[in-house]
Amino acid sequence: MITEVVLKEKETEQKFNGFSFEEIGDDHLYTGIETPMKPNAFAISDEEKKKKITSLFAEIMDVMGLDLTDDSLKGTPNRVAKMYIDEIFSGLNPANKPKVALFDNKYKYNQMLVEKNITFYSNCEHHFVPIIGKAHVAYISSGKVIGLSKLNRIVQYFAKRPQVQERLTNQIAEELKAVLQTEDVAVIIDAKHLCVSSRGIKDDTSATVTSYFGGAFNTPEKIAELQNTLNY
Repeated sequence: MITEVVLKEKETEQKFNGFSFEEIGDDHLYTGIETPMKPNAFAISDEEKKKKITSLFAEIMDVMGLDLTDDSLKGTPNRVAKMYIDEIFSGLNPANKPKVALFDNKYKYNQMLVEKNITFYSNCEHHFVPIIGKAHVAYISSGKVIGLSKLNRIVQYFAKRPQVQERLTNQIAEELKAVLQTEDVAVIIDAKHLCVSSRGIKDDTSATVTSYFGGAFNTPEKIAELQNTLNY
């Protein structure tokens, strides 16, 4: 079924901005803020998904010529399936979205709060290889605050899915705005993409930086203040 879909797409030579996907090659695509999901993405349980992935990944390994009877390899398809569903792509499932409780800002703290250097591991949706980086998030209270660890959990939730860095940045920002009930949020992500460093152009020194500045943060003065804080 999957093979048939791929062949059909090649036959119809689908275009993106006038170019075929073959012509685009390794170029970076970003199609929208929502992670592309099928309407029936959760029609089957996680356990059923793991069984299917185990079978399909075993087939991939077999096609590559690997000996699945070898003691070191025989458990790999199942390990990959569990890793995909329970760990590195667990952010696809809304059931895993962190539950956030708001508290009154009793300290009357009205300056920016910054949580910096949040380490995250994501995966490039074009090649399914890691994106490794740090996120810096900031907000100004509108009268409510959340626990610091919840800022980390929100970053991790959206990172744990096939991603594009621009989308990841915006998804974190939009979630923070909704949860904190304020436009005054900022997100900066600095990351290394293994699809750039370990394959393709093989540039191991470059990094990608994306940012979102909302509300009060979207001024030169506030951006400079945030940058100074991050450089402490």
